[in-house]
Amino acid sequence: MCLLKPPWNWAWRTVAGCGSTVVETDIHHPTDNTLLWDVVRVLTRLVKQLAKALKLPRIKGFCDRSRSAHRRMYEIQRMTTRQRQGSEQTGKYRELIEITEEVVTSAASALETTATKRATDLPTALKIESIRADIEHYFGLGERVIDQARRRVLNGEQVPTAEKIYSIFEPHTDLIKRGKVRTPVEFGHKVFLAESAIGLITQYKVLKGNPADEVHVIPSLENHHRVFRRGPNMYSTDRGFFNEQNVEACVNDGVTTVSIPQRGGSRTPQREARERSRAFKDGQRFRAGIEGRISVLMRGRGMKRCLAQGAERFELFVGAAVLANNLMKIGELLVKRAERRAKRTNR
Repeated sequence: MCLLKPPWNWAWRTVAGCGSTVVETDIHHPTDNTLLWDVVRVLTRLVKQLAKALKLPRIKGFCDRSRSAHRRMYEIQRMTTRQRQGSEQTGKYRELIEITEEVVTSAASALETTATKRATDLPTALKIESIRADIEHYFGLGERVIDQARRRVLNGEQVPTAEKIYSIFEPHTDLIKRGKVRTPVEFGHKVFLAESAIGLITQYKVLKGNPADEVHVIPSLENHHRVFRRGPNMYSTDRGFFNEQNVEACVNDGVTTVSIPQRGGSRTPQREARERSRAFKDGQRFRAGIEGRISVLMRGRGMKRCLAQGAERFELFVGAAVLANNLMKIGELLVKRAERRAKRTNR
């Protein structure tokens, strides 16, 4: 149902400004040594919880190596640049990897050892099953972390981005490089946003990996058609969305003003004239509004860092921030309309 009556609703569909940003996941900066330490401390804590739930003093065969792992992790953290370039770092990493392997193997053994033990009451039985499921979950992630550290540090291999893990708590986290000087690397997920002329977000999407911005133009036009039954009169983005196919797609879709600056290369006289035109510059001024909208979402709606755990909750978190923005914007527009009606009545 449309909350705003004409003539306001024309602005929803005539203009589209698009941009992308990164929403961070709630993780510490990932390094191989801290990831190995995370595996050790989490599995050790879970095995102790399992022993307590089973009313056992300890689980036979499991050795607490958290102090040894923490000491080696801390020693690696404090190494100088010269020490990191030598063999000392490799030796410490080899020790830390061996300790982590021992803990992972012992945790798997603890699951087998306690497989036949059952609780007498249902709440305790459910708690035990939950702990066992957590151990299996982190056991699998621990194996990935060990393999990644061995390949990167010991073998000097360049691990593909798709195979890397940046957190055992948020394994869905992506590494995003956007060429920014202050934040060259970000950890989270890239989010695509499209905004209408009156500040409503008409489309958002949590992206997987770090796709180029230019791949979103045609899908966003198709989404605009599904929502508003027609294309926008103006389509405005930054130069990251540019390629000739996207410009052609906008023209074929009936977009009157395609305000997408050319990215690199020499411009043709026609392109130079187009980018110097008043309509193109107006589109770029409007496009700056999506940057302001992103700032509002980050600082005013709390979208900068997602504190919820898991990929599904991450998407819900972004959706909630977008919904909050739209509801507040609609409320603001309704108040302004009521004020205008009141002024006309009092004349």
